[in-house]
Amino acid sequence: MKMPEPDRNVLARRARIVAALSAIVPGEGVIAGEREMRPYESDGLTAYRQLPMVVVLPETTQQVSQVLKYCYDEGIKVVPRGAGTSLSGGALPLEDGVLLGMAKFNRVREVDFDNRVAVVEPGVTNLAVSAAVAHEGFYYAPDPSSQIACTIGGNIAENSGGVHCLKYGMTTNNVLGCEMVLMNGEIIRLGGKHLDAPGYDLLGVVTGSEGLLGIVTEVTVRILRKPETVRALMVGFPRSEDAGACVGAIIGAGIIPGGMEMMDRPAIRAAEDFVHAGYPLDVEALLIVELDGPGPEVDHLCGRVEAIAKACGAVSCQVSQSEEQRLLFWAGRKAAFPAVGRISPDYYCMDGTIPRGKLPLVLEKMKEMSRRYGLRVANVFHAGDGNLHPLILYDANVPGEIEKAEAFGAEILTLCVEVGGVLTGEHGVGVEKRDLMPAMFSETDLDQQQRVKCAFDEKGLLNPGKVFPTLHRCAELGRMHVSGGRLPFPDIPRF
Repeated sequence: MKMPEPDRNVLARRARIVAALSAIVPGEGVIAGEREMRPYESDGLTAYRQLPMVVVLPETTQQVSQVLKYCYDEGIKVVPRGAGTSLSGGALPLEDGVLLGMAKFNRVREVDFDNRVAVVEPGVTNLAVSAAVAHEGFYYAPDPSSQIACTIGGNIAENSGGVHCLKYGMTTNNVLGCEMVLMNGEIIRLGGKHLDAPGYDLLGVVTGSEGLLGIVTEVTVRILRKPETVRALMVGFPRSEDAGACVGAIIGAGIIPGGMEMMDRPAIRAAEDFVHAGYPLDVEALLIVELDGPGPEVDHLCGRVEAIAKACGAVSCQVSQSEEQRLLFWAGRKAAFPAVGRISPDYYCMDGTIPRGKLPLVLEKMKEMSRRYGLRVANVFHAGDGNLHPLILYDANVPGEIEKAEAFGAEILTLCVEVGGVLTGEHGVGVEKRDLMPAMFSETDLDQQQRVKCAFDEKGLLNPGKVFPTLHRCAELGRMHVSGGRLPFPDIPRF
């Protein structure tokens, strides 16, 4: 069957756009060939793929400003992209949109140890920030499992967390300022090196906004002194429900660990086969609890946590005796996602958050869902702050399995909301959870959120189709005549 010829007007318009962008970002700053654009067709949610109209890779804030101003004037949609590690489809391109990649913004601009801040570009990886300040005994606290690859700009877009967010906070608690370019090309600054800023907390609005409000071109982050002593306990339980109860008991005792992670049997086995961290294979659940601070305090807390764990039914408990052993405990957890990838052709990584006290209930209900859908699930999550990362195992080559996995995932997220939690902890909404937003927010709630977007992007050109299940025209929202103002979203192309 002969494919229809591309519309000449569409091709001519694309050629004009490519030429204009090439004038703004010369050299190798524009990628327009189909083969060359393939690496940008999806992010970490690889079930959905779409080639962009064109990719542009600016190197300076002024180039970003000019690109956005041109697209604003011409009514061209723009999708921002960092390292492409998003697991919610936040960087999924549009066939009629420009994909703006920030990979060339990869410099550490300044390290100010006196004020305990670092000024970095958004393309700097999360782990590189800690590496840049390690020689003076400092580090950057948020540490997603993908920290070797994910970038600070993407961390801001999704408000990423990681193992140590329980004690030291999410990205929003560790970012002090940013430079950002609005869709109309205007360059603004929010916050700075100071600990607080007057006026509305616009920096808090931008952090976690998923690229819908502007393009961040510079970030000022808080850096912390490394703790004097750090130890990790590896605790095994005969039931996942016992491990969940232990999490609540530790926090209830007034102990705030640096990190507290949980893995169930499938995840434990996969991680141990992959990393050989010394995990016990005869338990149903494993807790890794990290304590930090002055040496005597850490020793005391280790004893208290061990006693709480035994009271909750723990059958094994091992305390790290060296820094190498502590890092080995964490190596398996950090490698859990690729490890699970070795035992299943495909997996679907979820991201919901629940009250800690509901952990045993939710784990039991997920077991029932697993039996009902006929799909295995491996649980790896930030137990301390209730951020679940169930990995639903499936085979995309088996007809209907990807649909079952998505239905399974939607039921997990709906359960999270029903027990008092939220749809996402750190992966964002993107396209993955977009249609589940009404499970958590009323139409009035969503309208108010879209009014915030309209204040930054009145034409709706930045990352459209993400987060909101329905889209209003900003003019309609402004007049409060919201009925009849909805815009249809195109179907999301699935791989």
